[in-house]
Amino acid sequence: MENGLNGTIEAGGNAAPDKSDIDAIQNRYRAERDKRLAAANVGQYVSPDGALARYVDDPYVERRFDRAAVAEEVEVAIIGAGFGGLQAAAELIKSGISDFRIIDKAGDFGGVWYWNRYPGASCDIESYIYMPMLEDMGYTPSLKYARGPEIFDYARSIAEKFGLYDKALLQTQVERLNWVEADHRWLISTREGDRIRARFVMVATGVLQSVRLPAIPGIETFRGHSFHTSRWDYGYTGGDPAGKLTGLADKRVGIIGTGATAVQCIPHLGASAGQLYVFQRTPAAVPVRDNRTTDDGWAAALKPGWQHERMNNFDHIINGRPTTVDLVQDGWTEVLGQIGVDLTGINDADERRRVADIAFMNNVRARVDAVVKDPATAEALKPWFNIMCKRPCFHDEYLDTFNRPNVTLVDTNGQGVERISENEIWVGGKAYELDCLIYASGFDFQTPDMAKRNGFDLFGRGGISLTEKWQGGMKTYFGHFNAGFPNLFVQTATQGGLTSNVTHGLGELARHFVHMVTYCHEHGVRSFDATPQAEDMWQEKLRAAAGARRQYDIECTPGYYNNDGNPDADTGLQAFYQGGSVEFFEILEAWRNDGRFEGFELAHG
Repeated sequence: MENGLNGTIEAGGNAAPDKSDIDAIQNRYRAERDKRLAAANVGQYVSPDGALARYVDDPYVERRFDRAAVAEEVEVAIIGAGFGGLQAAAELIKSGISDFRIIDKAGDFGGVWYWNRYPGASCDIESYIYMPMLEDMGYTPSLKYARGPEIFDYARSIAEKFGLYDKALLQTQVERLNWVEADHRWLISTREGDRIRARFVMVATGVLQSVRLPAIPGIETFRGHSFHTSRWDYGYTGGDPAGKLTGLADKRVGIIGTGATAVQCIPHLGASAGQLYVFQRTPAAVPVRDNRTTDDGWAAALKPGWQHERMNNFDHIINGRPTTVDLVQDGWTEVLGQIGVDLTGINDADERRRVADIAFMNNVRARVDAVVKDPATAEALKPWFNIMCKRPCFHDEYLDTFNRPNVTLVDTNGQGVERISENEIWVGGKAYELDCLIYASGFDFQTPDMAKRNGFDLFGRGGISLTEKWQGGMKTYFGHFNAGFPNLFVQTATQGGLTSNVTHGLGELARHFVHMVTYCHEHGVRSFDATPQAEDMWQEKLRAAAGARRQYDIECTPGYYNNDGNPDADTGLQAFYQGGSVEFFEILEAWRNDGRFEGFELAHG
């Protein structure tokens, strides 16, 4: 079946397991989960503060001190210049609203693609649905899974097309937002001395943007070279995002973490380093990605509306909605769409998901045996958990890297690194001497501590901060609105509709936010504020939808999807809307079509 590429994709090929296999595999899953839950530092991370603050310094641009502080009033302020902020800004302009500011601590547009320039970075969702606004931009990605530099350039091209550089305050750190009741405005204060008054605010800082480091004893004592993958030091490693890290040719390099980032950069480290040690707590699930170039003839034949149709088709399939065609045809639609597994006679939806999941993961584990030559290494690289306990890491070169003689997998048996000293990493009582240590330890994911995650807090009516409001658990309306915080849209995933194709979700939220702003303009509304009753209603809806997935999360190995092994749907610390993203977007659409601004108290005038 044609897929916009030079070739075809054949879905399926996963044999359905029998019941005895299912029971044995699920017992193994539980044993591996329990082993990791018993680890001393599970779910423990430290913020890059104090002596560790250097891990968040921007290596890509020189710190600018030459501009004057800005004092102004605007209709809308967007905090964040990634694809969430870019889509919100574009939607504002399409709606005829040009009086807005975009603020970001980075030196350019791009969000995660500004920061994550590590070698091998690429999207793990098909480019044709991941890169937003392709029809607006008249652009076709070069590959099914575009690489980081192309995506970063594309983000900047959106900013250029819509004239957003003139509206941007980059290299600008927001320090505080205060709601001024008398003015019905937010006052935004920045580290650079700016004071910006905005009627509406969208916080679009992303769900994975606050660097975190593992809480390993001695982390601050390491005297070799070290950095976080989101601040890659090419001055030390040599090379560029395409690899060829010549500076590592005589170096002993260690990397902590085996998630999506590590899976993408480890092949380049293995190809360049004198010796590479990969420190693994939990192996990644690494199905085939099968990346290929875009077929120009296919791209030329696309009809208007194709991208939105393709996005929706993908989202429907991964949410289990009936469809007649799979437009994307990749690993995501295969496993989440239960494609290619004989489920005849299995009518229960949960059982169908479980059987399809195990069949897919059996195939993933079999691939490890087929690729990795050393049996002990292969066994350690096999993931023993349900596929969506952790985000799958589709890749075509990762597993082969462990066949290199200079690459050593240091499996910690679920316990993590024991300690760090001046030039050594300790695991199981054994020391590994290193010249360079790289942290692929990820980011804080939707913590209720707003100030910790973003570097600033918001103070609503009565001077209460959003962090204070969320003590003991987040409580929102639709995941994005908070009682006592008028005219504020927080672009989160928690308590909202998370989709694997994050940029699609960001686009839906951007359109919803702009709808609310234009409604206020058209109906003389000065401010809107979610009511406590609306928040209570949404919490009940979250709990009602959470049951089956909560059990799934409880049984999962620790990770950010299940709050490192402690899912708690009642407090909302890690609760997405479990009815699925399609249903969530339909709820927002129905709310807009209703036209009553239900759940909000409106102030006119």
